[in-house]
Amino acid sequence: MFIGHFAVGFGAKAAAPRTSLGSLFLAAQFLDLLWPTLLLLGIERVKIEPGITTVTPLDFEHYPITHSLLMAVVWGGLFALVYWLARKYKAGAIVMGLCVVSHWVLDLLVHRPDLPLIPGGATRLGIGLWNSLAATVILEGLIFIAGVWIYLRTTAAKDRVGRWALWGLIAFLVVIYITNLFGPPPPSVKAIAWAGQLQWLFVIWAYWIDRHRLAKTS
Repeated sequence: MFIGHFAVGFGAKAAAPRTSLGSLFLAAQFLDLLWPTLLLLGIERVKIEPGITTVTPLDFEHYPITHSLLMAVVWGGLFALVYWLARKYKAGAIVMGLCVVSHWVLDLLVHRPDLPLIPGGATRLGIGLWNSLAATVILEGLIFIAGVWIYLRTTAAKDRVGRWALWGLIAFLVVIYITNLFGPPPPSVKAIAWAGQLQWLFVIWAYWIDRHRLAKTS
């Protein structure tokens, strides 16, 4: 899942209006932000296997630090604690923690059974919607639309940057999603890892947008 995770960041603004969209993106997408670095270090592993699912050619062999349920909960707890210590904003801390854990829950819907419950455990879960292109696009598209709609209802643009930078980000995310769906398989695992690092730009972009938008509630 890709735009679905960013949708959680958009939608979570309603529950934590004082928390920046950039922070919410960071939490919702954190597991996939950490994963490319662990790929480059050889700590986690993925193989390119065209046809393994209809939607993605990636075989996630080993990623217990980023994508086991236990570690998602641990990362979520750490996010909540650090945010609370820094901001003393209870609602924001809780929402940040839940955003991190939501990543595993959304991945559960689309992945084949490759998501571990605990590091080193034999049990792997995944409902497997990636085996259907139509089901994947409908589910993730609806989640994304809902998240963006909530963010638009929760905030208002202060200026032109707050309006057009937001729509630019939305359009860019959709273009990347479509490219991933219908483009060729990645040429190498290293290319996947380096491309994954570019997702940090979305976090920075979101911080910029949120500085130019006003939360309607506090």
